[in-house]
Amino acid sequence: MDIVILAVVIAVVVLGALGGLIVGSRRKKQLPPPPPAAPDITAPPAEPHVGDEAETPREEPRRTIEEVDLPDGSAPVVVEEPPAEAPEIEIPEPTAGRLVRLRARLSRSQNALGKGLLTLLSREHLDEDTWEEIEDTLLTADVGVQPTQELVERLRERVKVLGTRTPEELRTLLREELVTLVGRDMDRAVKTEPEDRKPGIVMVVGVNGTGKTTTTGKLARVLVADGQSVVLGAADTFRAAAADQLQTWGERVGAYTVRGPEGGDPASVAFDAVKEGKEMGANVVLIDTAGRLHTKTGLMDELGKVKRVVEKHAPVDEVLLVLDATTGQNGLVQARVFAEVVDITGIVLTKLDGTAKGGIVVAVQRELGVPVKLVGLGEGADDLAPFEPEAFVDALIGE
Repeated sequence: MDIVILAVVIAVVVLGALGGLIVGSRRKKQLPPPPPAAPDITAPPAEPHVGDEAETPREEPRRTIEEVDLPDGSAPVVVEEPPAEAPEIEIPEPTAGRLVRLRARLSRSQNALGKGLLTLLSREHLDEDTWEEIEDTLLTADVGVQPTQELVERLRERVKVLGTRTPEELRTLLREELVTLVGRDMDRAVKTEPEDRKPGIVMVVGVNGTGKTTTTGKLARVLVADGQSVVLGAADTFRAAAADQLQTWGERVGAYTVRGPEGGDPASVAFDAVKEGKEMGANVVLIDTAGRLHTKTGLMDELGKVKRVVEKHAPVDEVLLVLDATTGQNGLVQARVFAEVVDITGIVLTKLDGTAKGGIVVAVQRELGVPVKLVGLGEGADDLAPFEPEAFVDALIGE
């Protein structure tokens, strides 16, 4: 009995000991760590560490890239952009060479007028129907009603006196009458060298699309070819590309361009251009004005303002009106309106090589009472030439 009791006691003691060990092990298990505290934003940032190998940064002077040896021992290469090259100055073609091309180009494109007249005059019997055909030929070439009637009357009288007509006699007769009609005695020199002062002042006016800005640039080439120094005034401030276009023309021949802000006051730009021309001692100032539609009365008045402002410096020596030869009689309407605003002193006919209507030369001179001084022969940079009546007529009727 005692033995049984003793065994029970021993079993209880063993179970108790085991229970104490289990409970004790549970109590010794660590709790999860508390969440980290919010960083102190006022404290300086800690240096970055990489695992256990990080160490406290050493205080060393910083070196620039020039002081650091590259792995191959070579020095750093500094790449410098090449400076922008100035545009190459061109040497324009002399005037003499242009006159040769004037005759050649006009003869290719316009001698239909002269040949038509010679064919009609060569008929054995010049009846009224033939003379009407001659009139129609002249009118179609934009000679104008009044000049056509005058020419036909003179031709009828001279043919009657001449009697027998050989081809050579007819050609001589027609040439003489056409030269007279075009006008051999008009002063066609472009006034750029006033005797009492420098620079000469030239305004270039005309409707948009006639080649006004291009003509101004080509005229600068003509003047430079004649040994004159030129300042360009980009007073067409309302057409975005006009000033850039004019400056490009000027840079090609070494002419300085005065320009203002886009949409700025054209009169102010023109005034500054003349002032700059005086200070630089230039021979000529060319002012490219805005190409206004002739129906815009207020804008045409602005053109008159440009001229008045420029004349505070000195009188304007030339006002050249640029007309498109292909516009025919509509060009005369434009010419009349411009002439009312500024005193036109000369006419520049552009696109003359692309039309068989060379009679506009006669009509516009009659309308304005001023001579055609320059003609545009094509798209080339040196295709602006002085107008010569004899060369023009020879081109019309052929050799």
